[in-house]
Amino acid sequence: MKNIKKRLLDRKDIFTDIIGQEEVKKNIKSGLISGRNLLIVGAPGIGKTTLARNIANVLTEGKFVRIQGSPDLTVEDLLGDIDPIKAMKYGASSIEAFTKGKIFKADKGVLFFDELNRCPEKLQNALLQVLEEKKATIGGYDVDFDVDFIFIGTMNPEDSSTEKLSDVLLDRFDVVYMGYPGTSESEKDIVTIKDKGLAKVEEEFLDLMIDLVREIRDDDDVEKKPSVRASIGLYERSQSNALVNGRSSVDFSDIKNSVVSVLAHRIRLKPNVKYLKSPEGFVKEKFEKLAENKYSGLKAKGGGP
Repeated sequence: MKNIKKRLLDRKDIFTDIIGQEEVKKNIKSGLISGRNLLIVGAPGIGKTTLARNIANVLTEGKFVRIQGSPDLTVEDLLGDIDPIKAMKYGASSIEAFTKGKIFKADKGVLFFDELNRCPEKLQNALLQVLEEKKATIGGYDVDFDVDFIFIGTMNPEDSSTEKLSDVLLDRFDVVYMGYPGTSESEKDIVTIKDKGLAKVEEEFLDLMIDLVREIRDDDDVEKKPSVRASIGLYERSQSNALVNGRSSVDFSDIKNSVVSVLAHRIRLKPNVKYLKSPEGFVKEKFEKLAENKYSGLKAKGGGP
C-alpha cells in the first residue's frame, strides 16, 4: 500500500485514539513501516480493537474489515465461495461464479482478525499463503487472486479454550504485547474521555473507582483480572444510580451499590482462594477495605458501609 511509510513518519503521535501505551504504539508503527503482519497479544478490554480502527482511519481512510474468530468460521467465509445462481449461468469453474470473501473486501484497507486463536486449524492454514504472498489460490480456479491489506490479528493469551496457533502461522507475524494502562492517570483519562455525561462525578469518587479496579487487578489472588471496561462500567453505573435516585451528582452509595454488579463476574479467583470466597464477597471486601483505609472521608457523602 502506497505512502504508508510517509504518513507514519510525518506525525510523531499518529495513534491518538489510544491513551498511553507508548511502547506499544512505537512497536506498531515500526511493524507497519516494515510491512509486517501484526499480532497484538493481550487481555480483553485494553484497546486492541480501538488501536486497529485508529490505524485504519489514519492509513486507509477508514476501510476496516473485521473478522471475529470462532470455531464455526469457515475457509469459505474467509476466502469466498461459489454462488450457485451464477454457477448455473457462467459455469461452476468460472471466475464470474466466485463470490469473494472477507479478505478481498479488505483490499486496500485493514483486515482485523479478532481472537485469531479461536479459529480452527483448517482456517489457520488457509491464511498462510495470504499472509506470506498477499494472494490467495482458490481451489478449482487456475488463477491467483491478489489482495493488498494491513493485517492485524489479536489473541488473548489467558483463554485456554482456544486453538493453539501453529508455529508456521506464528512465523508470519511480529507479536506486540499490550497490557493494562500503566498508570491511574491514564486509566482515568480513558474513562472520562468516554463520559456520557449522565451525572456529575467528583474527582475523589473517580479516584475511588479507579483505585478499586486497579487494586483488584493487582491482587495476587485474582486469576482473571478486570479490564478498563470494568472501570468504565463502574463509572457509568454509579452515574445511572444517581439518576435513578433522583440526583444529578454521584455519591458514595451510588458506587457502593454498583461494585458487585459491575465487577464480580469480570474476575476469577485462583483455585486456592475461590473455595474460601465468592467473587461477590471478594469484591465487597475489597471495596470496604479501600473505602475504610483510603477514602473514609467519602462515607459521609451518601451511605458509607
